[in-house]
Amino acid sequence: MELTVLGSSGTWPGPGRATCGYLVSHDGAHLWLDAGSGTFARLQERIRVDQMTAIVISHGHPDHFSDMLMCFYARRYGGLGEPGLPVYSPAGFTDKAALLVAEEGMKVLYEDFAFTVVRDGDEFTVGPFSIRAIEMVHVGVEALGYRIEAGGATLAYSGDAGPSATLVEVARDADLFLCEATYQDASTLFPFHLSARQAGEHATKAGAKRLMLTHIVPTLDPMVSVAEASEVFDGPVSAADEGSVVEIVA
Repeated sequence: MELTVLGSSGTWPGPGRATCGYLVSHDGAHLWLDAGSGTFARLQERIRVDQMTAIVISHGHPDHFSDMLMCFYARRYGGLGEPGLPVYSPAGFTDKAALLVAEEGMKVLYEDFAFTVVRDGDEFTVGPFSIRAIEMVHVGVEALGYRIEAGGATLAYSGDAGPSATLVEVARDADLFLCEATYQDASTLFPFHLSARQAGEHATKAGAKRLMLTHIVPTLDPMVSVAEASEVFDGPVSAADEGSVVEIVA
């Protein structure tokens, strides 16, 4: 299983960067995992639009889904893909997305995308990927973390999440834990996001093998985040570097 970081900025993009979005690939199948601003352009540098197998959205905040609408326009008006692309997302997501689309928003979205509402504990299969959704602690929306398994390896993704036992459950024994680390020790902390140290603490409790920090606020130095997480997690720690490709193996 291969992870390509399309965007990793937290909340808003820094100069020349994109917010959260990732391409997860295995055996010719491709998941677009979160679709933050700027990630659709970068996805097209890796695969054609019609090569996407499915889109998986963690929650309905724009820094995690806004470019899905750009994909919709490309497919509907540019002919870049057949109707019915599967989209998996929490409840209430499609209502928000439809408000931002011209014409009859809900109608045209459902013509191009095949939406499936995903809830806490749901398990589903997309091509070679086995995916489990687990509810996260976040604010204002239903938010999910995902465990994605393929080829014997497990990728755990927090989406946006505050500290919780369910975050540990998402990351349990994962080969790679892709975890939000919005803040650092010197930041004002909120219960609906993590600091890098908190991400490291959850990775340790979960027994994850590797930790990759993402969703770091653009005004912070990612290397400081890596250092703080490394103080509480003994495994390899990195910051999600936009454009990087990581092989995930068991």
